[in-house]
Amino acid sequence: MERKKFIQKLGIGVVTPILTTSFMSCDKGDDIENMNPNTCAPSPSETAGPFPIKSPTERVRENIIGNRAGIPLVINFTIQNTNNNCNPLEGVFVDIWQCDAKGNYSEYSDQLDGNFTNEHFLRGRQTTDAKGEVTFTSIYPGWYPGRAPHLHLEIKRGNTSLLVTQVAFPENVSKIVYATSNYKGDFDTANTNDGEFRDSLSQNLADAVTGDTTNGYTLKKVIKVAG
Repeated sequence: MERKKFIQKLGIGVVTPILTTSFMSCDKGDDIENMNPNTCAPSPSETAGPFPIKSPTERVRENIIGNRAGIPLVINFTIQNTNNNCNPLEGVFVDIWQCDAKGNYSEYSDQLDGNFTNEHFLRGRQTTDAKGEVTFTSIYPGWYPGRAPHLHLEIKRGNTSLLVTQVAFPENVSKIVYATSNYKGDFDTANTNDGEFRDSLSQNLADAVTGDTTNGYTLKKVIKVAG
C-alpha cells in the first residue's frame, strides 16, 4: 500500500522506570483491553502494517540501527509459550521492523522523506535462547501521521507465523524523546486513539521503558504465543 493512501485510510531528561497505562472504555474489544497482562493468554494479533519486514533471512542481526540517528534504544523481548504454561519458547525467530526518527521505513518508496527502497535500516531477526529471550540494539522510533509510536514484530517457527503484533510506548517517555534533535516534535495520535492499540492497550504497551535521553533507553516486553 502506498504511504499516502495508508495515511489517508487512517484519517488523519532523566526518566525513572515507567510502567503505566491509561485506558479508554469502548464497545469493541473490552475483554481484550481489560485482560490482566499477567494472564497466560496469547498477546493480541495486530496488522503487519503497510511496510512489513522484507527478506528477514538477510537481516539476521542484533544491531538494526544502520545509518539512522536517534536516541539509543535496547529492545529486550521474552517470548513465552501459552501451550506450555507460559514457559520460555526457545528456538523461534523474532523479526522486528520500525520507522526511523522522522517516521520513515526502509525498503519502501513514497516515505515521508522520500525513497528508501535500497536501504535496510531498522529491520532485523534474532532467534530466542533457552530463556525465550532476544535483544535488539536500535533507536527510539519516531512517528508518522495517524499512528501512535510503535514497534512491529513477528514470531515465527521456521516459515510458520505464530503471531504478528505491535508494541506501544509510554506517552510521557515519547514526549521527552521527541523534544530532542533528530525528532520532529510531539506525536499526533495518542495510544488510546490509535487504531491498533485502543482496544488492547494493556496488552500492547511495553512492560517497562527505563533510561534517559543522554544514556538511551531500555524497553522490555513479554510476548505470549501459542507455540
